[in-house]
Amino acid sequence: MTTTFGFSLVALALFATGVAQAAPDAPLAFDVAGHATLLTLHGEGAQIYQCQPDASGSLAWSFREPIATLIGDGKTVGRHFAGPSWELDDGGAVKGKLALSAPGAGPGDIPLLKLTVAEHRGAGALAGANLVLRLNTHGGAFKGACSVAGAFHAESYSADYVFLR
Repeated sequence: MTTTFGFSLVALALFATGVAQAAPDAPLAFDVAGHATLLTLHGEGAQIYQCQPDASGSLAWSFREPIATLIGDGKTVGRHFAGPSWELDDGGAVKGKLALSAPGAGPGDIPLLKLTVAEHRGAGALAGANLVLRLNTHGGAFKGACSVAGAFHAESYSADYVFLR
């Protein structure tokens, strides 16, 4: 019993000082050492693309926004949407700003991302977050010809979102 209690105190102390391990799957370039993981959630949804003229006037697919359900412990706990923003059922939300990206595992996978938190709303589990990582991406990348300006395409994807302080 004393060993369990002692271990719990050490774990609590590591979390409180920010020494706890952060995002082991993050690319080294993301340099998240010294940041503690607040929360890790799985996202399932779609990357939305819109057909519109590019700089040369030709129609091309352009990324518009993500739409995803955030899942923790097998339950829906929030949503991810344009901003990019993450909003939890506890009333808290964060909006991110791109800091770095790295290629996904395959050509059909959207990039891994490191985002700084640019805005907090409400309280809750995300109140202390200052970084968001998008890791373990599957799908979501879309290329191809489009012929109708204004048309939309939803490309399924999944990713893990790690919120760090």
